[in-house]
Amino acid sequence: MMNCSKRMEFEAKYEVWVKYINDALSGIITENETPAKSIYSAMRYSLMAGGKRIRPVLSLAVCEMLGGKIEDILPYACAIEMIHTYSLIHDDLPAMDNDDFRRGKPTNHKVYGEARAILAGDGLLTYAFELMTGSMLDALNNGTADIDSLKRRIQAVYYIARAAGVSGMIGGQVVDIESVDMIIEPEVHEFMNRCKTGALIKAAIMVPVIITGQDKDVMDCLEKYSDSIGLAFQVKDDILDSEGSMELLGKRTGRDVQEKRSTSVTLHGLDEAKNKLDCLIREGIAGLERFGEKADFLRCLALYIKDREK
Repeated sequence: MMNCSKRMEFEAKYEVWVKYINDALSGIITENETPAKSIYSAMRYSLMAGGKRIRPVLSLAVCEMLGGKIEDILPYACAIEMIHTYSLIHDDLPAMDNDDFRRGKPTNHKVYGEARAILAGDGLLTYAFELMTGSMLDALNNGTADIDSLKRRIQAVYYIARAAGVSGMIGGQVVDIESVDMIIEPEVHEFMNRCKTGALIKAAIMVPVIITGQDKDVMDCLEKYSDSIGLAFQVKDDILDSEGSMELLGKRTGRDVQEKRSTSVTLHGLDEAKNKLDCLIREGIAGLERFGEKADFLRCLALYIKDREK
């Protein structure tokens, strides 16, 4: 395992990326003075409530490593974060996880009511596709994208749609709901985690690969990295639910055991879950070997996922 001696450089760079993303997101969802202005307030409330911004940071970092243009990737990175935020709003609803707090603040439905929270999630999801397709139209109209570039951007939108839909995040969430109060097979559990959490993280990494037009070797290496850290992220979430605190996480913990959910910890025990996490991080970092020092940020980000406390 790599000893990340450049941790301070990583943290400084991470903060730069997060500010860049937050500034972009803040400009996308503004509180418009229309009869429907409350929906903009509800969307913005959750979108700008904080968070690690790991998914869009991954997109920008991969783009930079591959020599792409950050401005070409930014709409897709922001769209992925909007899709992620919509999923959190809906996950917190009484019909789903029934949570009162998210990131240390009252959940969307506690502030705006259930109906508006549902619509805020719907609004963020649809706005994400408006953002991506709008950027494609802009590129077409101003002549900055040729036909091959537009094809790659269409492919990226398709990739994100599948990652967010029944083939990805939603499909995984269905398995999660149906596995409450029962023991599921390990392969079903891994399928759930790769879909529910891993699919959107993988999309964040693979979209810049697609848009910058990389060859199969580069795609294979970054697929290995994305598959590993996407799954590792969920394993770490399972560990934090077991031994984390409400103060650090900003949401209630211990729910998995209380609700008899199938997680890496409830199925295999805490020690085995930690061993699994270590293995996944090593596998992910191994996928970056061909990129040399250019991948140092992504290596450190894998370690950050492993060591995070919230």
